[in-house]
Amino acid sequence: MSTSTPITAENRRRLWHPRGTLCAVCRQPTRGFGWFDPHRSKRPRPSVWFCSMPCQSFWTRLARERFAMVDLTEEERAAITATMKRVALLMDEIGWATPLADLTEAQVRALIEEAVEGFREAMSDIARANAPEVPF
Repeated sequence: MSTSTPITAENRRRLWHPRGTLCAVCRQPTRGFGWFDPHRSKRPRPSVWFCSMPCQSFWTRLARERFAMVDLTEEERAAITATMKRVALLMDEIGWATPLADLTEAQVRALIEEAVEGFREAMSDIARANAPEVPF
């Protein structure tokens, strides 16, 4: 006779929750919104995780339009444009005449963080703007 402990809802959640995974749209930590490829029955099935319902619905809409995205979408181009403005402001502080090789580690880190954060915020804003209205 086996005396195994019953699986609780919390234990079941731990089995599938994507700890340490970033949102496929805005690169924030995920919060359990996900997608599995319904056409693949073999495990592991390809999956994508999201931080929110707007990011999930945004990605789903893009996936329907063109699943194998090779080129940048219009939304990604807009996010890059918004990011360029933020990076340009930081470059104004650093000095445009400064060669990249002469930047300090802190300056390079600041540029990268500004670019990543700017893109993430712009994609998140675009996803929220394109999200369908929830009636409840």
